Formats: sequence, C-alpha cells, structure tokens
Amino acid sequence: MQIWTGQSYPLGATFDGSGTNFALFSEAAERVELCLIDEDGTERRVEVTEVDAYVWHVYLPAVQPGQRYGYRVHGPFDPASGLRCDPSKLLLDPYAKAIAGMASNHPSLYSYDFEDPSERNTEDSAAHTMHSVVVSPFFDWGNDHPPAHEYHDTVIYEAHVKGLTMLHPEIDENIRGTYVAMGHPAVIEHLQQLGVTAVELMPVHQFVQDGHLVEKGLRNYWGYNTIGFFAPHNEYSYAGELGQQVQEFKQMVKNLHEADIEVILDVVYNHTAEGNHLGPTLCFRGIDNSSYYRLVEGDEAHYYDTTGTGNSLLMRTPHVLQLIMDSLRYWVTEMHVDGFRFDLASTLARELHEVDRLSAFFDIIQQDPIISQVKLIAEPWDLGEGGYQVGGFPPLWSEWNGRYRDTVRDFHRSEPGTVGDFTSRLAGSSDLYQHTGRTPIASINFVTAHDGFTLRDLVSYNERRNEANLEGGTDGESHNRSWNSGVEGETDDPGVLALRKRRAKNLMATLLLSQGVPMILHGDEMGRTQQGNNNTYCQDDELSWVDWDLDEHQEEMLWFTRRMIALRHEHPIFRRRRFLQGVVREDSGSVLKDVEWLATDGAPMTEEEWEDPENKCLTMFLNGSAIPEPTSRGERIVDDSSLVMFNASGNGVEFVLPGTEYGQAWEVVLGTGDTIDVSTVVEAGESIVRPGHSLLILMRPAVEAEEEDRAAEEIEHPIRA
Repeated sequence: MQIWTGQSYPLGATFDGSGTNFALFSEAAERVELCLIDEDGTERRVEVTEVDAYVWHVYLPAVQPGQRYGYRVHGPFDPASGLRCDPSKLLLDPYAKAIAGMASNHPSLYSYDFEDPSERNTEDSAAHTMHSVVVSPFFDWGNDHPPAHEYHDTVIYEAHVKGLTMLHPEIDENIRGTYVAMGHPAVIEHLQQLGVTAVELMPVHQFVQDGHLVEKGLRNYWGYNTIGFFAPHNEYSYAGELGQQVQEFKQMVKNLHEADIEVILDVVYNHTAEGNHLGPTLCFRGIDNSSYYRLVEGDEAHYYDTTGTGNSLLMRTPHVLQLIMDSLRYWVTEMHVDGFRFDLASTLARELHEVDRLSAFFDIIQQDPIISQVKLIAEPWDLGEGGYQVGGFPPLWSEWNGRYRDTVRDFHRSEPGTVGDFTSRLAGSSDLYQHTGRTPIASINFVTAHDGFTLRDLVSYNERRNEANLEGGTDGESHNRSWNSGVEGETDDPGVLALRKRRAKNLMATLLLSQGVPMILHGDEMGRTQQGNNNTYCQDDELSWVDWDLDEHQEEMLWFTRRMIALRHEHPIFRRRRFLQGVVREDSGSVLKDVEWLATDGAPMTEEEWEDPENKCLTMFLNGSAIPEPTSRGERIVDDSSLVMFNASGNGVEFVLPGTEYGQAWEVVLGTGDTIDVSTVVEAGESIVRPGHSLLILMRPAVEAEEEDRAAEEIEHPIRA
C-alpha cells in the first residue's frame, strides 16, 4: 500500500475522488495507528508519522468510499491526571461522516476490570465496537435550495424519523423507520396538508444503544446519546451503513425541500455517549480525554457533569469549539439542513461553572457567516447550578419557552391566578425577550414535546404511567401540570371524552394563536397517546410510534389542527414581527390599541379583575389595522381584526362583545364547545354564552380609521333622535 504524508486539514477522512486523506487531533498521543478493517474483521494498521500542531495525518491513494477504519492512540494512561490513552481500544474518528455497527456492552470496551475497577483491562475492543466509514461527498442536489421561511411565518413539527413512519400504512414495511420513509410522498403529503413549514428531527447524529437498556430488553429510542457529530444514525438507513445513510439522508432533505419544508436538527453537543469515568472508551476518551471533556478540578479522574449523563464537553478548548463548528457547517453546507435545536444549551454556554451569555461558543456562532444565518434554537436549561436560562440567551437565538408551556397548561386546567401570565405568553413573552433586543420569534412556544405527556395524555392523566421503563415508575417528571378531565386514563364515558377533546383543541388553538413560533409534537394533531408514559426515551415500540389508524375523535382533532394552522397562515395578526404593546400605535392609522384584554362584560379588564385569582375568562382583541411593522419588501400589512374568547372555568359563562368602536359585527370562524355555528355573525354588544373549557375565534374585516373615529365619537356623544 502506498502511504503519502497527507495534510492536517480538513480533519477526518476526506475522499477527493482518487484517494483519502486522514487527519486526527490528539495532543496527548505519542503514537497513532490508522486501522483499516476488512469485511471479515481483518485489521491492517498504518503508522501515522506526520503530525502538525497536534494533528496526525496521512494520505492513502488506495482507500475508497465504503472503507471501514478506526484509530489506536498510544500515550499515557493515567486517569488520576485525566489521561486515558489506550491502544487496546479501537477508536472512532470524531469526524467520521458515517459509522458502521453498534457498540455492545462487552467488557473489552472498558479500560478497567468490572470486578476490580482499579485494575486495567487491555482486552482488544475491535470485534465489539463501531467502525468509522470513508464516504463519498458526491450527491446530485439538482436545484435544491432552502425554503427559507421567514421565522415569524414558521410552524415547527417535532418528529422522530422512526416513530413517525414505523406504522404508516402507505409506506412499504421494508423502508419504514428510515430516512427513505421520512422523505416518502405519504409523509410529505401529511405534513403539507397539516400546514407545517419545518420538521425538527429528534437526534439523527450517530448515537449508541445504552448497555444497561439493552440488558433489560429496551433500546435508546430518543437518541440523546451521541458519539458521531458528523454521521447520520445508521439504524435509520434502509440500504446499508457503509455510506448509504449519508445518501439517504440527503435525499430525504431534498424531498422535504421540494415540498417547501425546512429541516431542523435536534443536536446534542453538550455530552457524548462515553458517559462518566466508568463508561466505555469509544472515541474522545481514548484520543485526548482532557482536551475533550470537562474534568473535576483537582480530581481529574472524574468528569464535571451538568447534563445528567456522566460528562460534559469542554467548550473552552479551541479543538472542541472547532469540532462543533465544523459539524454545524457540515450539516448546513453538505447536508443542506436549515437550522438546529441545541439540547441542554446552557451547558454549551458554561465557561467555568456559571452560564455565560458571552461565552466563546456564542461568540464563535455570532461571527460565523454560515451558522449565524440559519435557525438557532436553544433548550435554555441544564442540570447545573444556575442552568435555567429561559430568556437569557443572546439576540441571535430563539429558545424553547418553558414558561409558555407551564403557564398555558395551568390556565387551561383552571389553576387560579394565571390570567396575567397567560396574556403575557399569548402576546409573545416580551417580559422574557424584549430586554435583549429580541422579537417574538425568540419564543418557541410549545405545550408538549417529546419529553413529557402527549397532548391527549395531558388531558387524560394526572399521574405518569412509566412502569414499562423498568425503573419502578419513578422516572420522568412527576409535576406535569396535567388534569385528567375527571377520570384517570382510558375511559368510555362520553362526557369525559368530549371534555378531553375540547380541552385538547383549546391547547392546540392557544398555541397557534400565540405570538412567537409554535412547535407541535408529532401525532398531537391526531390525538396520539403513550398510555400515560411521560418518559418514552427507552420505548422503541408501538407505545411511542405514531398510530395512523384514527377513530372519529382523532379525525376531528386532525381537521381542527389543520384549520388552526391555516388560520394562522391566513392572518398576520397571529404572527407579528414585533411585540404587542397594548397601546394606540401612532403609525398604524388606527385609534384602537394593537391588543386589548377584555373582561366578560366586553370592557377592558380592570385592575381588580387582573388581580382576581378566580378570574379564568377573558377576551383578546387583536387589532388588524395596527400592524405597524413593514414587511421585508417595505409594504405595510393590514389584516382582519380578531376577538378570541377564552373560558378556562368549568362553567358556562356569558361573554358580551365589545362596543361598536371595536367593530359593528363579528363572524365566528372557529371554536370549541359546539354551541355556535361557524359563519354566524354576532353584533357589537351582543351576548354569547360559552360553555366551560371552551374557546371561540371571531374575525371582522379591517376598517378605515375614519370609521373607527366615528364609532368612538358615537360612543362618547350618542346621537339622540
């Protein structure tokens, strides 16, 4: 075999059409061997002799795409000093573009003896670990281009590649659960009919099946256990794992883009699958442990962990930052994704122990000409001290709004004293985001997500039912802010079922009427249940997969969700670019406030009504004539105005429409409670009785300011006959 010196950049295995360049960073290494692995497991070792700035590199003209490989890194093994080089462990390339196989829980993967952890284990791991794969970078993208939906127009659909497609009846059984299935016309048709503009895919970076789960007969379903930050997860591939997963992922993105749907990836850069000091040696630990991981100061044998998974990546070192930035750029430029949701993003911001808004990670994102231009979403918390950072991220970022989730759940389960906070969440949460110069798009609004109850379970269970996880039912969140609507779990009671359906619709409608960016959990539009399990991270089965066989209640929920998303798309007042201020906008041409919160008597809410803990009803007036911000093309928007009546109490309540200054007549467009027909026209000042736990949306066409002036004048000085 010919061996050339190669180049130190780019890192990873790079096929140039002729041969492959290999480059690996390790400051700790004293010797590095590149191991080429044949189909039968035979290993050929190539000594890597060239090293520049701690990057070991070699070029092999004979190596083509599909070649399996790994590294053996020789160097100090001194855990007490944070050094864990171990040439008996075949290591993955941190920059591998594809990974073959799945690590087992075999003792050879561990550098210590299970019976006596103080004893070193030098058993060779090659036969029991995963292999890096050389891939071809070539793919016919045709005229693919990002849909580039403006952020305020975005509706996100959180989806799992396998969970969404595994039971779809129109997809061939052989390809279900794969990237091919995710890009299938049947799935795309559902997404288009629903009206979502982006799918946020749960982790598709190569992850590891946890040994302790496999031993119990369970699997890591969610995938928050990354080992390869450049490699699409191989278990979601249909045709094979020697680079086919890369081609299939690209085709999936291309198909979704053709349908005008963006692809956002849920990414886990805060930790790796190697776990704590008792974890396996798969990649980073054996390459350069102290450069990649945060170690406990003064006790370098242990890992500083703010993620609850055993380790945290060391964001202060330039090579970890380079790894993450190279990975992000790769997924944008080579895989054509449109944005990222960062799991436990507070960990990425930690310089020492505190969360620092001006950390190196944010600095480097801010100045990057590629990453700064895509959608960036933070999960703004971790498990460390001061880790809950909702509202604390820099202006470039949007955030999962946990305050929104909690408040909307509380309001719609009739918790006292929630009206004030509820209106703040409806209006875009300016109290959380405006102080950093951000706009409503900073708030990713959600009521449910993969972690927790589904929407149907939220209105059907008071308590989690997690026994299937084999942890005694004590895992997962115990305080869910849920209400079972009168009966715990499954029931045939028609009254309870009707209430649950109404409440689920109320939650979905609230989400889609709120300023900010809505995110829907896959299957919620169809009434999906997990039988009360609120932590299905290890349930890779029918409990977690979307069931496409719908009953009449689920069909109705699907219709309602489609109609609500369409209503949001049709009316800019529900997705404004700037925060509502509750004032008369001088530049809007309207004498009415941009938003008004009205009591059930149709008049603006009094201070006493705001402070009344038992007040669970209100009407939101949105002024379609008061949208002052211009579009990107410069023209100003005028829209219909809207009234939305919320009754979160358990009783029927009489609502009075506001006076003629708000509008002469209003048309009912959608609601819950089935007591008033769509298209019914209701006059100003008229009364409507709304049932408990219901919502009603009314619209009126935009009017000229002169008409509003006359109406207001007439209220103040009525004309007498």
